[in-house]
Amino acid sequence: MSDAIFTERDGTVASVILNRPEKLNALDLPDWRRIGDIMRELDADDSLRCIVLRGADARAFSAGADIAGFEKHRSTPEQVRDYGRTLGTTLATIAKCRHPVIAAINGVCVGGGLEMSSACDIRVCGASSRFGAPINKLGLTMSYAELDTLIGIIGGAGLLEMLLAGEVFGAQRAYELGFVSRVLPDERWLDDAYALAQEIAARAPLVNRWHKKFVRRLLRPEPLTPAELDEGYTAYDTEDYRIGYEAFLAKRKPEFKGR
Repeated sequence: MSDAIFTERDGTVASVILNRPEKLNALDLPDWRRIGDIMRELDADDSLRCIVLRGADARAFSAGADIAGFEKHRSTPEQVRDYGRTLGTTLATIAKCRHPVIAAINGVCVGGGLEMSSACDIRVCGASSRFGAPINKLGLTMSYAELDTLIGIIGGAGLLEMLLAGEVFGAQRAYELGFVSRVLPDERWLDDAYALAQEIAARAPLVNRWHKKFVRRLLRPEPLTPAELDEGYTAYDTEDYRIGYEAFLAKRKPEFKGR
């Protein structure tokens, strides 16, 4: 594919693939808009059960912002605010997607790439992956929207260490910070990431969507409403619940319908 960002489909698993290898998948303003549009389309697809976000090859997930595009898209305060709104909207779109989203990382994952992967539900990486946000070397800041996805994962202390030191670090440190949940052998990083996606896709899709919704809701400070509390039991009224417990009793693999 020649498109800078494209999608692929394997049954109930979709892939969103960053495809600018000559720039290590660095992203410009149109790329952020395109990713947001794609994620909205996938979010609306009831037949999907999992999404994998990755780079087209093993060299890079994403090197972050395309600095060469700053003159065109980030040279005035108005442009910077527009860029920030677009980036923030796309990060929120990834985070709010109903379907589980896996960031399959290998190679470079810095700056905007780090932010994009932080908006996913699960992050796995190859052992040689490199992470960081050395933007204090460029004299620019992350916005509140960009920081929000990261601080929820690694906390304030870890995030400040990352931003103030401005270092690029390896997969083991990313694991220690809690940023990635699995460090995979380089020769199997993509196969293992898709194996995880297929495992997730085989589970009850409505339950996965509810759990995403419930966990993200619990991260907000306001008290749960009675209606929200009641929604925690809605799964018991689904066909998938009947399929699941009957399959468990019969010691067979369930085939969930998503209803």
